[in-house]
Amino acid sequence: MSDHIIQIKNIQKIYQMGTQTVNALNGVDLNVKKNEYIAIMGPSGSGKSTLMNIIGCLDTPTFGSYILNNRNVSKLSDNELAAVRNKEIGFIFQTFNLLPRSSCLANVELPLIYSGVKSSVRKEKAKAMLESVGLGDRTHHKPNELSGGQRQRVAIARALINSPSILLADEPTGNLDSQTGIEIMRLFEELYKAGNTIILVTHEEDIAAHARRIVRLKDGVIETDSAITHSTAGKVLSH
Repeated sequence: MSDHIIQIKNIQKIYQMGTQTVNALNGVDLNVKKNEYIAIMGPSGSGKSTLMNIIGCLDTPTFGSYILNNRNVSKLSDNELAAVRNKEIGFIFQTFNLLPRSSCLANVELPLIYSGVKSSVRKEKAKAMLESVGLGDRTHHKPNELSGGQRQRVAIARALINSPSILLADEPTGNLDSQTGIEIMRLFEELYKAGNTIILVTHEEDIAAHARRIVRLKDGVIETDSAITHSTAGKVLSH
């Protein structure tokens, strides 16, 4: 049994686009331990979205292996991947991806429905999770009755409801004003300190600086992988 929650070895992803072959990932190695807080960065076309999709079990590699929580997920079927996603990964998207006609409570409950949890337990857990992100008084509101920051908190509560192995956040502040973005990143800090493993995909340096390690991709390979230390003064020191 490894102490790494993610072990990615020589991952390659090749797309065939007409007559053209695109090497989106060219042999990526990446290990992530439990309760790490990592930012993945890179310019457009660097492979960061492809890597995120593979980490999130939304796609499979062409070559290489991906061990998630001691299980090789690189060769699973679509149905098997869907089950892994629901149990192991909490997704947080830039666009929130909430069901517009459903209440906050119903949105947060959704992963538990797929897990077969009975209704009374689901509602109790979802209500507690909304309270934990500061939205206990918004359980019956619909997404369009909430601010952007509140919608993202609902999405975070939904991501946490199944106690996933990793939280995977794709540009989580991309649709928020700067002050609300700061509040959301403060919540991520609390989640990290509570023991969650967080992988943040972003192109914004100031958002990536909240993490404890930054992995930079370029042309389908990892260019740099460096730890960052947060001093007591709140400054970020790079190693």
